[in-house]
Amino acid sequence: MITLKQLILLIITGLIAGFVSGMLGVGGAIIIVPFLVYLLGMQQHEAQGTSLLVLVLPVGIFALINYAKSGYVNYKFALILVIMFVIGSYFGSKLAISLPAKALQKIFALLLLGVAIKILSGK
Repeated sequence: MITLKQLILLIITGLIAGFVSGMLGVGGAIIIVPFLVYLLGMQQHEAQGTSLLVLVLPVGIFALINYAKSGYVNYKFALILVIMFVIGSYFGSKLAISLPAKALQKIFALLLLGVAIKILSGK
């Protein structure tokens, strides 16, 4: 059963991942995996497997099959993320179109830097 807190975090994660993906053209996993691990306490393998289910068509069905066979996919979380990702990507792409290229480059760089620092710090 998904708790209310988990549901809210999944909705926020899906919207942000879709928004950033639509705005910057990045894969949603760069957002989804850290959110699942650090906000929802999911193990890295399960977070990666769940993220792959969200991105199954554009990413790779074969990698998902391997994670699913090993039990590293959370289908309930992935369904909520898929719905929110679609909505977020629509609005992210709308914003990206209205921003100058330099602004998008800076946002993208800051996003990558922030994720890298979080991963490298181990927190």
